[in-house]
Amino acid sequence: MVRGRRRKASDSMKDPCGRTIDYIRISITDRCNLRCMYCMPETGVLPRAHHDVLRYEELERVVSCARDLGIGRVRVTGGEPLVRLGLPGFIRRIAALPGIEEVSMTTNGQLLSPMARELKAAGLARVNISLDTLNPETFDAICRRGGLDRVLAGIDAALDAGLVPVKVNMVVMKGINDHEVADFAALTLERPLHVRFIELMPLGDAGDMQPDCFVPASVIRARLEAQCRLHPSAGVTGNGPARYYRLEGGKGTVGFIAPLSEHFCGACNRLRLSSTGGLSPCLGSPDEVDLREPLRNGASDEEIRDLIRRAILAKPAGHDMANQPDRARRRRMHRLGG
Repeated sequence: MVRGRRRKASDSMKDPCGRTIDYIRISITDRCNLRCMYCMPETGVLPRAHHDVLRYEELERVVSCARDLGIGRVRVTGGEPLVRLGLPGFIRRIAALPGIEEVSMTTNGQLLSPMARELKAAGLARVNISLDTLNPETFDAICRRGGLDRVLAGIDAALDAGLVPVKVNMVVMKGINDHEVADFAALTLERPLHVRFIELMPLGDAGDMQPDCFVPASVIRARLEAQCRLHPSAGVTGNGPARYYRLEGGKGTVGFIAPLSEHFCGACNRLRLSSTGGLSPCLGSPDEVDLREPLRNGASDEEIRDLIRRAILAKPAGHDMANQPDRARRRRMHRLGG
């Protein structure tokens, strides 16, 4: 147990491959106010019954039990987490749990500007903001909704509120936004932003577009290096697999995340919990451990911890999204938050 004292690395469980599992991503909703082409169906997702979605109290209990197994870092995701009412209070409660070292969030930024300071005061440490284009027309095409100005305002608000480091996640897609890579890198010159270029994964609806739109991270990096010099940079605070570089004189960094062309599964340290209580050991695998029914049927904390242990011990050596695209299509980005 780590209750009431600072967590040590030795407290964390290891999976069958010897990887330390100390990080959990929690999707608090699969609803979203955008319809990004690689993530959400254009018509959105069918509304879930209120009973289907884990209550904040249930999510807090999962975090507490995971904390007892040495998981000290929590990322709140969606769908879009800011569309769920009561989020600051939930952040406040889980950030106050002894042994929880950091609570962060991934958001599309649409609703962030008016909430940034409240979230910071509640205990949110930092944010990742999804943004795939700086062009309003391209934004409308990718997201099937408007609102680029609101995302940019959200980035400003996150910096002003101290939700740092602020990371900007760009999914690079051939023929859609790959010509904007240099423009995104330029954002790091004048402001302490950390832009990460991410390979398109064949999950859900993106499975149909992925073969034509995929751009390997090595190609993205080569294109950028043809225009400017990249200096290797120390890792930025966080739990992700990005390799970071700094432009000459830059205040921020650029990073490259290559889940397909350069497997980083060997260093994976995370579990993912869906809003309906499915605990997944791997983004690329449909296998899940159900927590919702045990939570609602009187399971003890030790029984919940045993289920979390089961998920950790079921963690595969790596995903096989490239070789089993049909299996990958069964995974939905909006359900697990990437």
